[in-house]
Amino acid sequence: MPAAGERSAARREATGRRLARFAALRGNGGSTLHVLRCLEELYGDQWTSFIVLLIHSGGYSQRLPNASALGKIFTALPFGDPVYQMLELKLAMYIDFPSHMKPGILITCSDDIELYSTGLSETVTFDKPGFTALAHPSDLTVGTTHGVFVLDPSSFSGKGGLEYTSCRHFLHKPDVETMRQCGAVCLRGNSSQLSSSGDHSDSETGSECVYTDSIFYMDHSVAKQLLTFYKQMGTLCCEIDAYGDFLQALGPGATQDYTKNTSTVTQEEPQLAEVRQKLYSLLKGTALNVIVLNNSKFYHIGTTQEYLFHFTSDSKLKFELDLLPVAFSTFSEKAEPLDRSASIIQSILEPGCLIGPGSVIEYSRIGPEVSVGKNSIISGSHINLKVDIPSNCFLSSLSIKLNGQVNYVSMVFSVEDDLKKSVKLSDIHSLQFFGVSLLACLGLWGVKVSDQLFSGENTRLGLWTARIFPVCSTLSESVRMSLKMLNSVQHMSAFKLNGFKLLSVEEMLTYKDVEDMLKFRKQIYDEMRLQRQEEKSDL
Repeated sequence: MPAAGERSAARREATGRRLARFAALRGNGGSTLHVLRCLEELYGDQWTSFIVLLIHSGGYSQRLPNASALGKIFTALPFGDPVYQMLELKLAMYIDFPSHMKPGILITCSDDIELYSTGLSETVTFDKPGFTALAHPSDLTVGTTHGVFVLDPSSFSGKGGLEYTSCRHFLHKPDVETMRQCGAVCLRGNSSQLSSSGDHSDSETGSECVYTDSIFYMDHSVAKQLLTFYKQMGTLCCEIDAYGDFLQALGPGATQDYTKNTSTVTQEEPQLAEVRQKLYSLLKGTALNVIVLNNSKFYHIGTTQEYLFHFTSDSKLKFELDLLPVAFSTFSEKAEPLDRSASIIQSILEPGCLIGPGSVIEYSRIGPEVSVGKNSIISGSHINLKVDIPSNCFLSSLSIKLNGQVNYVSMVFSVEDDLKKSVKLSDIHSLQFFGVSLLACLGLWGVKVSDQLFSGENTRLGLWTARIFPVCSTLSESVRMSLKMLNSVQHMSAFKLNGFKLLSVEEMLTYKDVEDMLKFRKQIYDEMRLQRQEEKSDL
């Protein structure tokens, strides 16, 4: 038997190979293909008899950075004791599906919630060959940012809570004119009483709608075809989308026009059209079955604005899930009165602190002299100084490991800052940090503009890759330093970062120490449990 050192080296080498393969994955389409290959490697031919739930955990989560380190699938929700995470809600929503599903793959994203109601005798069943997708009635504006089904009018009435039909053509983030030209726009049926935008009032019967996508299923014959394609391709050379690039090839009305359309692509890549054409040739003629859920709602929680809206306002999601203003948290009666529109999730708020309306505090410890403005997000932070945190502030702290040592970095932005925007070096003046030109901010912080200012590729210069956040030895100190940076920008006063090692958000995620982050959450959890036990013993 090999010595312990040899076994460790072998494990390290095998892990390195897997990480290299994983790094080559591009988009949720690439990760889907990789999962199919892993299933075959682990289980051989047996995998084709499995019912598989595949949840994409959320990528970089640049529009909701408090979910970047652990993934959107582990987003904490403001209900439950202890609190539920998105993963648990997903499992609860799909709990009835496996018993009405043939072996295959059910694919879903981690930042959406589908709530629906059907008649007692109606069942959501995934048993047809090819692809089967759920469809929800939505306002036309919602359709412009989602997938839209062009349904077969001969097999679809728009009435009843649940209806099985087929799709002639799948549109990916189409404009309203395209929806109309392709025949995707419908009138809501008598039983379709709910819109699915999540932030609009319910539309009246007879109003216009389109049917938008959420989750989809593919049987194992299709899955095996895609796996063969993946093996033939080897390393993927571009980012592919499981929704846009798989589903647009389906249905009798599909054409290959979409293969050259890059209007919805974040980064245009030269090989994308070629890969799309190969996928189109592979999947052309495959059926796209649709399960229309007329009495349903689709909610998306993938951006800071959506996150704040659904958790703090009088949204329909808040009503339907009975989301709480204080979930598994300590909030002293001696503290300032908490606005009911605030959302406190597994956090400890010490007496004297003030939390503004419409703000979310998660996995944090807030000291007695802290005031948080409205519409802010505080995540994973320990704030023990006297400070007024401005409105619309995003503050998230990460544990990192550098040279074997645990350190801490806190990112701070406006909830309206665009972390996905990237520019050329000559255009960095167009980048905005809390409403101020990033160039002006760099001057206040004493940070020089150079090629070393940004991490990663020189073509991706933006807030995400800017090395501006100082590495500190304690969690509370990292928060203090980042808030001083923000204060200097708000008051246009110098605060020099000389002497600090500075990291970008991109690098923070590279060096993240998840174990230490979870340790901090566990400390809050244990303190909450202890307090509950003491309260019970007092009674």
